[in-house]
Amino acid sequence: MKTIVLEEPGRFKYADTNPAENLQPNEALVKVHRIGICGTDFHAYRGNQPFFTYPRILGHELGVEVLSVGEEVTNVAVGDKCSVEPYLNKTQDQAVRRGYTNCGENLSVLGVHQDGGMRERFKLPAKYLHTSEKLTYEQLAVVEPLGIGCHAVNRANIQSDDLVLVVGAGPIGLATVIFATAQGAKTVVMDVNQDRLSFAQEVTNIHGTVVAGRDDTIDKLQEQFNGDLPTVVLDATGNQYSMAKALEYAAPAGRIVFVGLFRGDFSFHDPYFHKKELTLMASRNALSSDFKQIIRMMEEEQIDVSQWITHRSSFEEMVNEFDDWLKPETGVIKAVVSF
Repeated sequence: MKTIVLEEPGRFKYADTNPAENLQPNEALVKVHRIGICGTDFHAYRGNQPFFTYPRILGHELGVEVLSVGEEVTNVAVGDKCSVEPYLNKTQDQAVRRGYTNCGENLSVLGVHQDGGMRERFKLPAKYLHTSEKLTYEQLAVVEPLGIGCHAVNRANIQSDDLVLVVGAGPIGLATVIFATAQGAKTVVMDVNQDRLSFAQEVTNIHGTVVAGRDDTIDKLQEQFNGDLPTVVLDATGNQYSMAKALEYAAPAGRIVFVGLFRGDFSFHDPYFHKKELTLMASRNALSSDFKQIIRMMEEEQIDVSQWITHRSSFEEMVNEFDDWLKPETGVIKAVVSF
């Protein structure tokens, strides 16, 4: 079957693979129809994705069709359209037993720690499939990146009276915005890139934008909130300098959620942290309940991400176009590959 393999940093190749398709009782065989391309894929291609080995079949943002199911499977049936929850837990460890399946001690993410969906079909435990009778395969492929933002907002416990700052106007930041505004919270987006801020204003219901990295950034931020500071700051950049600034942006007794991952040590001035009595949290991946929430909201047309998908490619042409997607001038927000 047709497969794209990332052989090493900077080099894809088309291959013909034949993985085992004999199903265990709890498994489903799926056909891949759409693959979303995300920052993890770009990092892997550049050779700077942590916990990553080559060769690897990428692809964890997936819209798939169920081809067959094992005898114990009851949550999906042949022909179902599904989004894939790509966070597979290999053991029933403490985190999993407590319901934190997004951060299990032996978590294996499709397309990162094990081969993913850049192939015609593959099998997986059926419990990681989430069905929809209404959504298209393209919509189902973007449920996973939406899940990152959804989980971060749920983790922050955002309420309608919160003042929310989302730092970073990339796909994950935009996803975070969607669920913050859905809670009725006044939400502002900050980024160093004015074009991204303009795009965010165009496609989401944000209340304002602020350009980061200027001498008057905090003044401009307070202007957006009528002299106040945000009660919740969600940093989706994965940049240590931006993350450190979050402590300055947050209001006293505020909550900070690090959505983006920084590969290194992070430190802050503890007296300042205590002075404000801040709460600092990390947010990782998403839960099954987040996938169900997103699909319901999309089916009810509370979420429309059609404008997010700025680039499309066929499976046959993806390798030729991938390098261009890495260039800032290309303006990629979300690229989707079709089988």
